[in-house]
Amino acid sequence: MKTIYLAGGCFWCTEAVFKSINGVEEVVPGYIGGTVENPTYEAVCTGTTGHAEVVKILYDETLLHLSDLLEIFFATHDPTTLNRQGNDSGTQYRSAIFYTDELSRDEAIKAIAAAQVTIPEKIVTEVVPATTFYPAEEYHKSYYQNNASAPYCSLVISPKLEKLQKQFQDKLK
Repeated sequence: MKTIYLAGGCFWCTEAVFKSINGVEEVVPGYIGGTVENPTYEAVCTGTTGHAEVVKILYDETLLHLSDLLEIFFATHDPTTLNRQGNDSGTQYRSAIFYTDELSRDEAIKAIAAAQVTIPEKIVTEVVPATTFYPAEEYHKSYYQNNASAPYCSLVISPKLEKLQKQFQDKLK
């Protein structure tokens, strides 16, 4: 199993996207990249801890290559807005790839270059080494699955999943 940490705005969205990908074994929402130990959602939302909302993705590299995950990542969030995804704003919503080894770092840099070919605006996604990951509180896990009819899920996450189904049908579970 390989691990990558992706920050693409609200972790409810990124969790829902990557849980449906064949070869992804586990997706855990959480926090990374900050200076406070054991941060809470409320603390991260203040923007003072330095953490990003991320998903920790464990994937089987014999079934799924990191480049495929990163292609999906760039297709399902806006990597051109600094510290913002839609109406969600703050450093906790930044676009970032937290890598676990040099090979993953190199793949991330290649993926940004590949995405930049089709995205006219400048990509601002950070590529940084993974630091301590803190799992999110229990109520954030499987958020979309447990709250699909909630307004945020209907208005923000469902359209992402529809796009995913159209664009990456061959990679879905």
